[in-house]
Amino acid sequence: MSDLYKMIPSDIMAIEVTQVLLNAQSVDGAVRKHAEESLKQFQEQNLPGFLLSLSGELANDDEKPVDSRKLAGLILKNALDAKEQHRKFELVQRWLSLDVSMKNQIKTCLLQTLSSPVPDARSTASQVIAKVAGIELPQKQWPELIGSLLSNIHQLPAHVKQATLETLGYLCEEVSPDVVDQDQVNKILTAVVQGMNASEGNNDVRLAATRALYNALGFAQANFSNDMEPKAVKEDEEPVALQAIEFWSSICDEEIDILEEYGGDFTGDSDIPCFYFIKQALPALVPMLLETLLKQEEDQDQDDGAWNLAMAGGTCLGLVARTVGDDIVPLVMPFIEENITKPDWRQREAATYAFGSILEGPSPDKLASIVNMALNFMLTALTNDPNSHVKDTTAWTLGRIFEFLHGSTIETPIITQANCQQIITVLLQSMKDAPNVSEKACGALYFLAQGFEDVVSLSPLTPHFQEIVQSLLTVTHREDAGESRLRTAAYETLNEVVRCSTDETAPMVLQLIPVIMMELHQTLEAQKLSSDEREKQNELQGLLCGCLQVIIQKLGSSEPTKHVFMQYVDQIMNLFLRVFASRSATVHEEAMLAIGALAYATGPDFAKYMPEFYKYLEMGLQNFEEYQVCAVTVGVVGDICRALEDKILPYCDGIMTQLLKDLSSNQLHRSVKPPIFSCFGDIALAIGENFEKYLMYAMPMLQSAAELSAHTSGADDEMTEYTNLLRNGILEAYSGIFQGFKNSPKTQLLIPYAPHILQFLDAIYMEKDMDDLVMKTAIGVLGDLADTLGSNAGSLIQQSLSSKDFLNECLSSEDHLIKESAEWAKLAIGRAISV
Repeated sequence: MSDLYKMIPSDIMAIEVTQVLLNAQSVDGAVRKHAEESLKQFQEQNLPGFLLSLSGELANDDEKPVDSRKLAGLILKNALDAKEQHRKFELVQRWLSLDVSMKNQIKTCLLQTLSSPVPDARSTASQVIAKVAGIELPQKQWPELIGSLLSNIHQLPAHVKQATLETLGYLCEEVSPDVVDQDQVNKILTAVVQGMNASEGNNDVRLAATRALYNALGFAQANFSNDMEPKAVKEDEEPVALQAIEFWSSICDEEIDILEEYGGDFTGDSDIPCFYFIKQALPALVPMLLETLLKQEEDQDQDDGAWNLAMAGGTCLGLVARTVGDDIVPLVMPFIEENITKPDWRQREAATYAFGSILEGPSPDKLASIVNMALNFMLTALTNDPNSHVKDTTAWTLGRIFEFLHGSTIETPIITQANCQQIITVLLQSMKDAPNVSEKACGALYFLAQGFEDVVSLSPLTPHFQEIVQSLLTVTHREDAGESRLRTAAYETLNEVVRCSTDETAPMVLQLIPVIMMELHQTLEAQKLSSDEREKQNELQGLLCGCLQVIIQKLGSSEPTKHVFMQYVDQIMNLFLRVFASRSATVHEEAMLAIGALAYATGPDFAKYMPEFYKYLEMGLQNFEEYQVCAVTVGVVGDICRALEDKILPYCDGIMTQLLKDLSSNQLHRSVKPPIFSCFGDIALAIGENFEKYLMYAMPMLQSAAELSAHTSGADDEMTEYTNLLRNGILEAYSGIFQGFKNSPKTQLLIPYAPHILQFLDAIYMEKDMDDLVMKTAIGVLGDLADTLGSNAGSLIQQSLSSKDFLNECLSSEDHLIKESAEWAKLAIGRAISV
């Protein structure tokens, strides 16, 4: 230590350093030059004291100005690093030779600055910490750093999290990957990905995490490529590999979300950047994932909950394909071509799995020629491959081909008159295979049928319809149909085949009714079942009710078939009532949905079933515990209102009482509340001015819900989504009530509610977070108000804050439904104002 320095008391130095740092940024050249000289002198004469006073300056939140703190940090950073190699080496050696306790004091100041409320101070400290880490970690010094940063991540306030993530990002840039062990790398990655997660409400934190990820990935990749050289992943390494794959999968999820949200066109002002990490990682990532596909387990197909490295790898590969699209194809094709015909089943299965995994994401054009070549091979493998695993994956892959590359939107059809016969023959044959293979074959048939849903007549499936339906029914009766979800899959496929069928096959769909009714009847006859048998019975009743629902919707939707179908309605309804009488929650739900479809199909004639059915409707509305049942029942009340119109009046007191009870209950799940409000609208539309006696109960409920849902600032995505559902329900109620009272002498009763409704529309317009559906319903309500109240609404609408802006915004919307609704509202408002 030089004598000169000893003569200056350190506190003077500390006071002075602030002023000198400020002077060094002065506009006056002479002042600036003098300050720079002083700093240089201080640094040369007493480096430890100089660095310590700079770190103290940076850490001092109480009385130091931002500008001096920023420059202090910058000088600190430059004292640790330089562009020229020899200079950099000198600085590193100089830092390493400093007194340990002095260095510890400096490091404490730096870490303390991460929780400063001043953003610039935090950011500068982040960079300096990373520079120190770059010097010390390779020397096995500062081993506790990463641990203490990671424990900061769980801290609030958010700015500490944000600064810590920023520090981790810089750290991954500065530090060579081989000095941090894999476990810590995984922890850093996990922390960063959690910070990016949508559940993290703070956007600054998400942004810092996303930026940090960019560096952390390079860091991790270096670690992966060391760890994942072609050597097999040994047993004890599987958890680490699974964790790595899990990590890459969550990155894909993030990027897919961003791409969906911004539609792939990023503007400089979007607050979450998309760095295309996956695209950059492809060359290292894809080979690693393909390698994992060969790590199958012998019995994975039989075990429903199986999850292993191969499955994780395939799932991740699928996410990568969705993230990068066409770029994945050339990286995966060589692996497929090399392994698909190998004698070892593992290689054939891995190649098939890889192929199936990349079918969603790349453009159909990119895949069409490959799929056309592969289709024949796949059909042959499904018939002839000796190995059950390979068949299972082949059937799954065929399903993916039909799901993503077949349908009215695809230009080059994969399925032609020429190959359709062979495809169906192979799939129906496979349905006789082991349960896991059969279930996947049902799935493939499901998507095959779905691809023809837009065909109006002469679907390629028509000639095979009878045979397909018969094969599926046979599957449902297999002894082992309880395994691998097989029975459920067969019914789901049967439903889809019926739903997508054309008029030519209507007579065959009609013949299916007595068959399914008979099966349902038999489930009701069974006596004295054990609880296990009863559960299976309930499940089967649910599947059969679901099947009848689809048939009812299909045949009820066109006049000629509807006429013939009517002969069965009494018997069907009778069966449903018996299902209710033997009641169990799950069946209750499917039978309830089927009754909704039946009411819709039969219209006013449904009234004759109401006396007997009403008690079950009421039970459904009272079912708080199983809120899905309650929600479904509320929906069915809407169907019945539309079917019966004013014939529902005798039941309305009971229904409205129960709905109001549901709304005021704290036990009922919040998701049921929006449909209950919509249901008010359905009832009002059905009974018109008779709704008068419910206004004094319904309107205050709607008003208080409206106030709650108007203001959402600071809500997370999930809350915003729910708020929009709630708003839509409230608006549908208002719309139904106003339309129901139209042209009635009692419209006067609604005038007192109009100002509140207009305030609600103003408030949600101002919040700027309506989704398209709410926008359409809201502008519709403005029209309903004008249409029903006429001149009484005209002046109120003219006084309202934003209805004009809102209307204009909707009129210029690209969504044709919003535009249509707005044009109607404009006419109605025009009429109301001109009166």
